[in-house]
Amino acid sequence: MGRYTELNTFVQVANKGSFAAAALNEGVTPAILGRRLDALEQRLGVKLMHRSTRGLTLTEQGEQLLERARQLLREFNEVEASISNSSSSVTGHLVVSAPAGFGRHHIAPHVLGFQQSYPELKLSFNFTDSVIDLIHEGYDMSIRIGEVTDPNYVAIKLYPNRRVVCGTPGYFAEHSVPQTLEDLAQHNCLAFNHQGGQQRGWTFLRDGRTVAVKVNGNLACNDGELLFAWIRQGLGIGWRSIWEIQSELNRGELVTVLDEFAIPDYDIQAVYPQQRYLPTKVRLFIDYLKGLYNTPGYWDRTHPL
Repeated sequence: MGRYTELNTFVQVANKGSFAAAALNEGVTPAILGRRLDALEQRLGVKLMHRSTRGLTLTEQGEQLLERARQLLREFNEVEASISNSSSSVTGHLVVSAPAGFGRHHIAPHVLGFQQSYPELKLSFNFTDSVIDLIHEGYDMSIRIGEVTDPNYVAIKLYPNRRVVCGTPGYFAEHSVPQTLEDLAQHNCLAFNHQGGQQRGWTFLRDGRTVAVKVNGNLACNDGELLFAWIRQGLGIGWRSIWEIQSELNRGELVTVLDEFAIPDYDIQAVYPQQRYLPTKVRLFIDYLKGLYNTPGYWDRTHPL
């Protein structure tokens, strides 16, 4: 296990780009990780990383080892998972990422219920609107909204979802209801601007083809919940997921428009790296969320922390 720990430390530090970030993820001090890397370099007789105040740089030998080490660790974990599949107890560490707003409202409230069923399993969550590289950053799985095209990942649909244009009845009474995609140019479209985000355009389906429509508005942000709050206040219209607005739609506080152009499938999906054996901890968490989300009436309720 000493060699496994050293190799795993090397991969985690390389993935995170610093000892501090890797140590935070591992729950130890940077000094401990430094000693592990020193031991690995001494055992191999080569320098793997150059460390300075400006950051970490892999040596040529470090670059060569990194890809082999990632593969070895994946194979180790697959073997471990194949044994774990036959065991009644679930142990280890499950690391999950999810979109920030979705994670706060539809994962965090249910974590304790899952952990009560598997008390020996350690859980870590990263709620962020950035797309995480699961393999390189050491995540077991993520929740993603929409299509997943990376062939290195497996995607499991947890619940059907669509993206729609919505606003308050008061807004549409004052500004009229858009009938065509071109009508969006006459409306205050509130945009999500994270890493370009919706400023690249809102996506629709017209005549069997996907089209992106450029929109303009006087408010933009990189926080989905703030954007949703602006829509509820009647400040403009937004392109949102049904999972986010279902309660408001049921109460008549929001209405959707241009539904005939909505992308039919923008599903809530569990995503994990392609591998020979699906770890039990991943399978159980996917099954748990899928069961929750498909419970009748789930999306009609609020789910506070």
